[in-house]
Amino acid sequence: MRRVTGFTLIEVLIVVGIVGILAAVALPAYTNYIQRSKISEAVSNLTDMRVKMEQYFLDNRSYVGACTANTVAPLPSGESAKYFDYACDPAPGATTYLVTATGKAAHGLGGLQYTINERNERKTVGVPAGWTAPAGGNCWALKQDGSC
Repeated sequence: MRRVTGFTLIEVLIVVGIVGILAAVALPAYTNYIQRSKISEAVSNLTDMRVKMEQYFLDNRSYVGACTANTVAPLPSGESAKYFDYACDPAPGATTYLVTATGKAAHGLGGLQYTINERNERKTVGVPAGWTAPAGGNCWALKQDGSC
């Protein structure tokens, strides 16, 4: 009597099908998780910029000249600005500002845009296709469903 070892083609196809189904469910969830982790850079840097801008204002009684190198409020750059580009707009009146973080498309964050101002108003200005903008309020969209 000859003993047969190994797997049949049907068994292998069933395993491949199960792995495919698991991958189809897990891959989008993992991609969303990675995207949310990259958003934390913008949230952290914008919050830090607000504190730095207020320190600059206390020192100079104006926001004019802030957001430049060699001040207490330089824009994030280098490794701390890996996934977002940052811009600062101190208003001509010297008592207001707007700091903006714009997602880099090369890192899967194209279309995301967050702002913060001197009144600590946090707004989601832009969201990518497939995302829902927050219904309102003072928040940054952290997930595709628009939750903050």
